[in-house]
Amino acid sequence: MVIHGDCLEEMDKLIDQGVKIDLTITSPPYDNLRTYNNSLEWDENIWKSVINKLYKITKNGGVVVWVVGDATINGSETGTSFKQALWAKKCGFNLHDTMIYIKEQMAFPSKDRYHQGFEYMFILSKGKPKTFNPIKDRKNKSFNRKPSKRTERNAAGKLIRKKPVKVREYSERFNHWLIYNLKRGFENNHPAIFPEKLASDHIISWSNEYDTVLDPFAGSGTTGIACQNLNRKYILIEKEQKYIDIINKRLEENNDHLFKGVS
Repeated sequence: MVIHGDCLEEMDKLIDQGVKIDLTITSPPYDNLRTYNNSLEWDENIWKSVINKLYKITKNGGVVVWVVGDATINGSETGTSFKQALWAKKCGFNLHDTMIYIKEQMAFPSKDRYHQGFEYMFILSKGKPKTFNPIKDRKNKSFNRKPSKRTERNAAGKLIRKKPVKVREYSERFNHWLIYNLKRGFENNHPAIFPEKLASDHIISWSNEYDTVLDPFAGSGTTGIACQNLNRKYILIEKEQKYIDIINKRLEENNDHLFKGVS
């Protein structure tokens, strides 16, 4: 489902209809870094309302992935990202994890500080997450090595030899993700497109097939594309008509591609 409108108004409508969301993946505007054709107002009152409504619409056990960074104003980072995470806790969310999205290149090189090469991915959960499907693609350095001998003492203090444990080839990844953005924003006429793999990996991690995924700042529709590919239902909300047209085109083309792949 693609909805053209203000996310605050549209989420209210969904809440009134009894809609509940399993997972939200979104990247809200970062302070005042982008104007989005001057169509978007963004301040503390607005992001507080957005997070509050996300809590109301999220199922018990559901998760919100909030991908965000900070602007640097007058030589200081704003810290808005931390304020948003703390506000989410006041609304009732657990700050389940603070993850890091490491970029392969920085957008704005710095002259007087180290180049900024990451964004925060706050994992906000409504209670304990009902779903966690960890991605295991971290190569173990000790894979294929001869298992070491293991001993431990029993209750009587006697050393007992334990069976060696074979090291798996891959283990669960850490909470900092290096993800390459294969599609730049200009390719889809949007200033802040995030990688499809970022959306896909979070969808895999925090939801199951047929779950409903929300993106209240849909942009060019990357979350929807990932949902199509992973067999999830999606609700995309976007205020700017230009991006609605892009979203619909991308979803249609991706669906056609999937259909051809099945036939």
